[in-house]
Amino acid sequence: MFCVIYRSPNREQTYLYVEKKDDFSRVPEALLRGFGKPQLAMVLTLDKRDRLANADINKVKQALSEQGYYLQMPPPVESLLKVHLETGKKD
Repeated sequence: MFCVIYRSPNREQTYLYVEKKDDFSRVPEALLRGFGKPQLAMVLTLDKRDRLANADINKVKQALSEQGYYLQMPPPVESLLKVHLETGKKD
């Protein structure tokens, strides 16, 4: 299974995975509008991999086969104040 990954020019750390290069036919139009013009990041084969850097490989494979794309969103912003307050409660 091959996978082509595109970077969003509009949203930092947001990536779109599709099965074929430049084939966005199964990606909803509204998603593409918000994503912006996809910028090629890399091409991967998923068959010989058991993990990806920032995405669950099993979710990626399932989404690609079922809906034809996978959208990787940026990780949530960590609240340093919340971390500080929680650390203070443990003492």
